[in-house]
Amino acid sequence: MLIQCTKKLLQELKVDVVTEVDEDPLHSWHANLIKLGRKKVVVFTNDQNRYAIVLYGVKAKDLKELDVLLLEGIERAFEAEGIKQEIIDQLIQNVGNTSYAKTKNPTTVARLNKACENVEFGEDMIDPDSLFQEELSQWVSRVMYGNGKNSYIHPNEELYKDLEKLSGGPIFSTEAVELKVTLELSDYTIWRRLRIPTNTTFSHFHRILQAAFGWMDSHLHDFMIYSTENEQPLVNLVSSEHAFEFQGETPMVLESGKKLSDYLPSQMVYTYDYGDYWVHKIEVEKVIETAHSNVPVCLDGEGNAPPEDVGGEGGFKEFLHIIRDPNHPDYEHMVNWGAAQGYEPFDRNEVNFWLKK
Repeated sequence: MLIQCTKKLLQELKVDVVTEVDEDPLHSWHANLIKLGRKKVVVFTNDQNRYAIVLYGVKAKDLKELDVLLLEGIERAFEAEGIKQEIIDQLIQNVGNTSYAKTKNPTTVARLNKACENVEFGEDMIDPDSLFQEELSQWVSRVMYGNGKNSYIHPNEELYKDLEKLSGGPIFSTEAVELKVTLELSDYTIWRRLRIPTNTTFSHFHRILQAAFGWMDSHLHDFMIYSTENEQPLVNLVSSEHAFEFQGETPMVLESGKKLSDYLPSQMVYTYDYGDYWVHKIEVEKVIETAHSNVPVCLDGEGNAPPEDVGGEGGFKEFLHIIRDPNHPDYEHMVNWGAAQGYEPFDRNEVNFWLKK
């Protein structure tokens, strides 16, 4: 394995570098050291497919075993992708000894820097308690990157092609679940049916629900998990430590790192925006033991979700009353406001476009 480091990272590593090495691009990585706040972050990008691996809160002792941590980061990220374990093992076994080198050329450095920029954009996805940032690695690797004149790639899709070539067959094998998610309103019917890998984290599940209902992720949220036996609340998964200031009778746990598989088949409720108070009931309809895709999918749905900050169900009712009457004095203003707030007709294909990202 070859790790080609920026000058900044080499100064921290203090390792011998090679000048010439013939390494398979699939086992060759570029790496840079950046800072988010006061934390050091190492960002790797694969030379062949540009898939990114992110290590957060790196300390001096970690830099002494950077190659080992990169391999563990690869394994964790690929497991989160739903890639078969035997394919991950095959890739790791083919790595060989590690060599360090300087960066290859300006083009590769520019590509690495672009990945680093996207790590900064995705900072809100960071799990502050973990060195390995699988979720952020996945997100950065789903961004579309330029790859030459009028050419674009998604690193995750390029990785899948490389692993299919390596294995000679399908690379995914993950459990999935079909869920019906209903926005609980008294006068309107709004729901989505989703198929999601069960190794999905609740942080990621939150973003899936945002995309499915057209929310804009402008407010806090939480998940309440209920017992399947007596429908009593078991645990409240929260997105912010500030939530612990309002601890109730149900135990609170940060959602960071928690997966659907940790709590299924329990029933769940997702609450978004404590002002407008949008409550989504989540029902398990089917468990799929072996799914050959790692992409969440919207299978069906009904109803247009309310716009952000409309004022709860009462405000939504008034909003609909106005936009259905072109003669209303506030019609034009309200239509424009709704568009700015993300209000649009439910379109399954549009939802799936965003879910793929």
